[in-house]
Amino acid sequence: MALIASDVDRFEAARPRLEAIAYRLLGSSGEAEDAVQETFLRWQAAEAGRIEVPEAWWTKVLTNYCLNQLTSARARRETYVGQWLPEPLLAGDPMLGPADTAEQRESVSYAVLVLMERLSPGERAVYVLREAFDHPHREIAEILDISEAASQQTYHRAKKHLADGRARTEIDEAAARRIVEEFLAAATSGRTEPLVQLLTQDAIAIGDGGGKVPARAKAFEGAVAVATFLRGLFKAGPAQRAIVGGTAEIYAITANGGPAVLAIVDGRVVGLLCLEVSADGIVAVRSQVNPDKLVRATERWAAEGHDEAPLHTL
Repeated sequence: MALIASDVDRFEAARPRLEAIAYRLLGSSGEAEDAVQETFLRWQAAEAGRIEVPEAWWTKVLTNYCLNQLTSARARRETYVGQWLPEPLLAGDPMLGPADTAEQRESVSYAVLVLMERLSPGERAVYVLREAFDHPHREIAEILDISEAASQQTYHRAKKHLADGRARTEIDEAAARRIVEEFLAAATSGRTEPLVQLLTQDAIAIGDGGGKVPARAKAFEGAVAVATFLRGLFKAGPAQRAIVGGTAEIYAITANGGPAVLAIVDGRVVGLLCLEVSADGIVAVRSQVNPDKLVRATERWAAEGHDEAPLHTL
């Protein structure tokens, strides 16, 4: 059945919300866009005029499509080269979705996206729909074809799995920048001691190069090991420039609502380090250097236009 212009307009109005759901479920902007487009194509093939509430139908189709993708993704990641990390998004990206409440902001934080890899596809879907988009369990049950009681139980189980014993720390943009500036000053000092002071004793550092860029797949563990690794990472020299393709300009930014370090070479994002922070210090440094997962960040950086000077060059 052919869609009329008003049908298409209605779907386009809902696209940002659908993409935000899909990104939280899949951890990839490209896969999220594909999932939303597949939802549109399935709606186009259906008898759209007989669907009373298209928004509910789209959410159901999208969520279940993403569930299938998550199931197959687990098999694909067994052959992924190195550590798989989600794709980070720069501040203001509409795919980050709603950020009105602490729960919504936390649900798209980089740390929680990483933790959600622990969840089963069903747990992840219930958590995202409830925590980030405030769907009542009655609606979630209809979307996933489960009982309302099962939805509630799955949600509580997901929350328990995500609890890691650390108190979450709300950080505004100004505080995030201060954290990154302090981190960069320590990382470029040439000494490990300033970094050790910023890190928690059980801090970790890990990276995702996708087999295309050298990255540490096995986590560095402990403040001293992480500090030693970071001191080398931020030591300017021919080796670093050869890896990234030139001199990298380093900026303090916000990604997924948290403090992050952005590395730019000739206008291209070549690295994004997301810092997980607790009241005790920096808990984790997760480096995304897989070029396939930095395309959207590059596009957004270029679209916004930046004339500020970098904090550092490598």
